[in-house]
Amino acid sequence: MKKIIFGIITLLAISCNEKAESDFSLKGTTNGIENGTILYLDIGNKTIDSTNIENNSFSFNSKLPNSPIQVIIRKKDFSQYRFLWAENKPMTFDATKTDFRNAKITGSESENLSFSLHQKIDTLPRNERQKAEMEFVKNNPNSIVSASMLSLYSTTWGKEKTIELYEQFSTENKDSKFGKEITKYIELNKEPKIGEQFADFESEDQNGKLKKLSELKGKAVLLEFWASWCGPCRQENPNLVKTYEKYNPKGFQIFAVSLDEDKKSWLKAIEKDSLNWEHVSDLKGQRNEASLIYGINGIPDNFLIAENGEIIGRNLRGDKLNEKLKEILE
Repeated sequence: MKKIIFGIITLLAISCNEKAESDFSLKGTTNGIENGTILYLDIGNKTIDSTNIENNSFSFNSKLPNSPIQVIIRKKDFSQYRFLWAENKPMTFDATKTDFRNAKITGSESENLSFSLHQKIDTLPRNERQKAEMEFVKNNPNSIVSASMLSLYSTTWGKEKTIELYEQFSTENKDSKFGKEITKYIELNKEPKIGEQFADFESEDQNGKLKKLSELKGKAVLLEFWASWCGPCRQENPNLVKTYEKYNPKGFQIFAVSLDEDKKSWLKAIEKDSLNWEHVSDLKGQRNEASLIYGINGIPDNFLIAENGEIIGRNLRGDKLNEKLKEILE
């Protein structure tokens, strides 16, 4: 009986310890922020908690959907904010001698790694910064920070480098949300070059009807990657409309792929900018499958495809696009 009772007590103690370790909390101190100021805790675009600052102190006791996970602590107007990796542990946030972005945070190994990296690369030139980030991912294959970075930069770093770094990841990282995104990129990516044949794909148009790029084969096609939220894309649209009106009667078509997530915004931009050509989107934003196939790492971007299916130009705009179309259609 004593053994049974001892066993039950032991299990209860373990259970209590596990519960304590699985709770996320964050106690913070700030400097010069008015009492009653509301702080928000966001994951992506969703606010999961909020709290008030009193006497330059605040605390969060929140449920995280998984751990570690990147969150944002911010004021309503984003005049103070901080991205950080939260874990299901007691954490502290100290901004008494600095602003939010440089607050000292304890209790998260993932955040310590991430913050150390950003301090190291913050003032580096772009090419050295990229090398340092690649080195970080290589040296920390078990960290979720590495998986997050590789998912973000896979189209920038290219398929070969992505595979090299991904293969060193732990099983846990490969099975994570970011690992699955990287796997998807590796599976889909073809990244066709100028002089090669276009890579076919299909996606839904504004009415939910599946459209294939290959349906336009035999015509000169501009495969255009854009989004309603992309300022440079919208600025270029009036020029593209003029080009389309001039060369469409001669066999020119545009197949526009939107990296939008919100369908209403996408449709509104099409109407407002008078974009009277083929449009498709899977509404997956930066994870748009066509953009993964073509290795798009920034928009606007495009591929000019000749009547025989050969890619004959990339990122052609304005006069350069018109000159190329004149060459092949007149």
